[in-house]
Amino acid sequence: MSRRLVSLTLDTLEDLPRSCRGCVFWELDPVAADRACANGDPGLEKEAWVSQTLLEWGSCGKLVYVDGMPAGFVMFAPPAYVPRSMAFPTSPVSPDAVLLMTAHVVQPFAEGGLGRMLVQGVARDLTKRGVKAIEAFGDAKFGEVDEAGRNERGCLAPADFFLSIGFKTVRPHPRYPRLRLELRTALSWKSDVEYALEKLLGSMSPESLLRPVLPVRPATREMTSG
Repeated sequence: MSRRLVSLTLDTLEDLPRSCRGCVFWELDPVAADRACANGDPGLEKEAWVSQTLLEWGSCGKLVYVDGMPAGFVMFAPPAYVPRSMAFPTSPVSPDAVLLMTAHVVQPFAEGGLGRMLVQGVARDLTKRGVKAIEAFGDAKFGEVDEAGRNERGCLAPADFFLSIGFKTVRPHPRYPRLRLELRTALSWKSDVEYALEKLLGSMSPESLLRPVLPVRPATREMTSG
């Protein structure tokens, strides 16, 4: 199974899940987002946001492909580019951090380490650009619905996901905690392949690793005289 990580561009934007491709939850303030969904084309608004952010700031997303199939993505940007970032009870994002807006892995590829792979890709990108940390608003009740049967914050990733990959809570909240990952922590992660190799080598003694392999001699049968 091959896995490939690429940056979000106007071309790869089309590989986002359909519901995410037309979602402007993060890219517009709440009033403008409602207006775009009711009267306009939110997909065009999202494309315009990606185009402007790429032009003014640089890479703002990552996609992962498994055997050529789009399997997940993350989006990120400085909070000044994300109007919704000020709408949370745990706002604002720290001035030295970039906001990880959302992270999503397509269900058939869940539980395969792709979320961690995506976040590490973001960490490598941002470290080269002098950023010190990533912050995110997690959803501590991800998947739960309100009394009307809606999950209005479906564009947030589960708080448990962020905590499981090393984020720390910097401002707690029963629903929307703000979490933070220092980039030096993210860059110390080992890939799944490295872990597997380490486990394999750890199960072998130094002698067995260095001992030369001897050729196998053909079996012979002793002849006895009667």
